[in-house]
Amino acid sequence: MTVQTASHNAERDARAINARHAHGDDGHVDPNEIAIGVVIGRTSEFFDFFVYAIASVLVFPALIFPFADRLTGTLYSFGIFALAFIARPIGSLIFLSVDQVLGRGTKLTIALFLLGGSTAAVAFLPGYETIGGWAIVLLSLFRIGQGIALGGAWDGLASLLALNAPENKRGWYAMIPQLGAPLGLIVASALFAFFLTTLSPADFLDWGWRYPFFVAFAINVVALFARLRMVSTPHYAAMFESRELEPSHVLETIKSDWRNIIIGAFAPLASFALFHMVTVFPLSWVTLFTNQRAERFLSIEILGGIVGVIGVIASGLIADRVGRRYLLGVTAAGIAAFSGFAPQLLSAGYTGELTFVLIGFALLGVAFGQSSGAVAANFGSTRRYTGAALTSDLAWLVGAGFAPLVGLLLASNFGLIAAGGYLLSGALATLIALGVNKELGRRIS
Repeated sequence: MTVQTASHNAERDARAINARHAHGDDGHVDPNEIAIGVVIGRTSEFFDFFVYAIASVLVFPALIFPFADRLTGTLYSFGIFALAFIARPIGSLIFLSVDQVLGRGTKLTIALFLLGGSTAAVAFLPGYETIGGWAIVLLSLFRIGQGIALGGAWDGLASLLALNAPENKRGWYAMIPQLGAPLGLIVASALFAFFLTTLSPADFLDWGWRYPFFVAFAINVVALFARLRMVSTPHYAAMFESRELEPSHVLETIKSDWRNIIIGAFAPLASFALFHMVTVFPLSWVTLFTNQRAERFLSIEILGGIVGVIGVIASGLIADRVGRRYLLGVTAAGIAAFSGFAPQLLSAGYTGELTFVLIGFALLGVAFGQSSGAVAANFGSTRRYTGAALTSDLAWLVGAGFAPLVGLLLASNFGLIAAGGYLLSGALATLIALGVNKELGRRIS
C-alpha cells in the first residue's frame, strides 16, 4: 500500500467519524475542536522533540560516542541535535510542494509517518561498540528525517484558529498551540524519570531508554488521525480556502515578505532561546558538573512544565489586556534580567536548581505563549500559510537549534555567566526586532 493510498484511507475514516458527529450534511465540526486538534498535534511534536533532547544528554554520549569523554560526547550529541533545525526549512520547501500537488491530508500523512518512523528508528539504533561509526551516521540521518518531517507537519490549524478568534480574544487563541511544549516536556520527563528510577543504569542504557521512542510513534499516529479529522472535512477545507490559508509559491513569498520573515523570526528570539536554556541545557549541566541524579532533576523539570502551562495560559489573558507587542517586550526585558543571575543558580544545589527552573518556566510560559502570534501576525492573508511556516522554521533555527550546544560550550569554558550572556543576546534581539519593525508592532498590538 502506498503512502498516498494510506492517506486517502485515513482521510476516508476521518470523514466517516465526522459524518457520525455532524450537525448537518456538510460534515461540520464544532469550531472548538480546532483547538483540540492543535493541542494534540503540537503536544505530539514537542513530545518527540523532548524525548530526543533528553536522550541527547542521558543516552547518546555513552551509546554513540563512548570513545569521547562525557562532556565532549554531549557536545557531539548536541551537534547532531541541531541537524533537525537545519533540515526543517528544507522539509517545509518539500512539503509545501506536496501540499500544492497532493493536498494537505496527504502531506500531513507523509510528514507524520516520516516523523514517527524516524523517531521509532532511533529506538532500534545499535551503539558505536556494535556497528562503529555507522551508529553516528544513522543517528544523524534519523535526526535529519525528524527535521524534514517537522517542516512538513505544518497544518495551518494554528493560523486558522487565530483568524477565527474574536478580536478581543486573539491573545487567548494565540497561546493554545503553545501549550504543546510544556505538556510534551512533562510527559517525556516523566517517562525517562520512571525508567531511570526503576531500572539499573546498565538496563536503562541497554534497552530502557528505547521505550519513550516507541511511545512517541504511537502518539504520532493518534495525532495524525486527530489532525486529519480537521483538515479533511469539507467544512474546514472551505474555511482554509475562504481565509486564503493555502500554500503560496515559496520564492514569491520570500521576495515579497523577506523583511517580515526576518523580523518575525527575531521577534520571539528571547523565548526561543530561553526555551532550551531552561530545558535541555540545565539537564546537561547538572548531569555533567554536579552529583545530582538525572531523575531528580527531571522531577524538577516536570514541576517547571506545570508552571509553564500556567504561564502560557496567563499569557493569553494578559495579552488580551495589554497587547501582544507590549507583553513580548516586557517578557524580553524580564528574560534579560533573568540571564544576569539565574544560570549561576545551577551551581547552588537543589534549591538553586529549583529556583532557576521555576522562574525560568514562568518567564518562558508567558513569553512563549505569544511567540506564535508574533510569527504569523505580520503576513497578508495570501502569504500567511507559507510565510508563517518559513518564519517559524527560521526562528527555531536561529533561536533554538544551537542553544544547547552553544550554552554548554560557553558554560564549560567560561562558566555559567557566559551561558547567561547567550540568553541575554536573545532577549536583546527580541527588543531590537520589536523596536525596529513598527509595522510588526502595530499589527500584533
